[in-house]
Amino acid sequence: MKIKCLAVGLLLIGISLTAVNTFYYLQGYLSVQPVKTNPSSPAEVTEAPSEQQWPVYEVKPAICEKLGELYIPRLEQSFPIFEGTGKEVLRTGVGHYIRSALPGEENNTILSGHRDTVFRGLRHLKEGDELVVTTAEGTFTYKIHRIRIVKADDQTVMTPKPRATLTVTTCYPFYFLGNAPERYIISAKLINKQRVVTWNHPR
Repeated sequence: MKIKCLAVGLLLIGISLTAVNTFYYLQGYLSVQPVKTNPSSPAEVTEAPSEQQWPVYEVKPAICEKLGELYIPRLEQSFPIFEGTGKEVLRTGVGHYIRSALPGEENNTILSGHRDTVFRGLRHLKEGDELVVTTAEGTFTYKIHRIRIVKADDQTVMTPKPRATLTVTTCYPFYFLGNAPERYIISAKLINKQRVVTWNHPR
């Protein structure tokens, strides 16, 4: 009789432990399940590029293709920007150096133009003036922080930058017959960027 009672007691204890373990297992399983199936989980959702990553030029412009516009508030003038710095491009507007960053991107964006055509008025600019570049990606506002004159063969103009920078170059002196021996360099830092649909520059 005692042996029978002991066997029944052990059986009841075993059933109780099994029930408790099953309960904790189901509780743990259900608590994990929503994480795996939740559609808002960062691991399963592709988010839009952050402001630090934007702009993103999915298609690089072709040579001679219009890239955007450069608006200079102090001069109240706007100039078309084309990809490349060949003779044909510089006859019609501002050229974007193909190996430099595109407008708004981190690093050094380099624009060039002739001193006796589109960039005739650069000599009137001062530190603190703004340069506004508009492309299909948005409008990017830069503030001039340095103006300098360098030799024509000075390669520091191409130096990579740790942040989004606009470098504008033209020949110098402005009133010089023939091939000018120096370059007029304007360096500006990105201070604002705004997504836009059209290329109409601000007035």
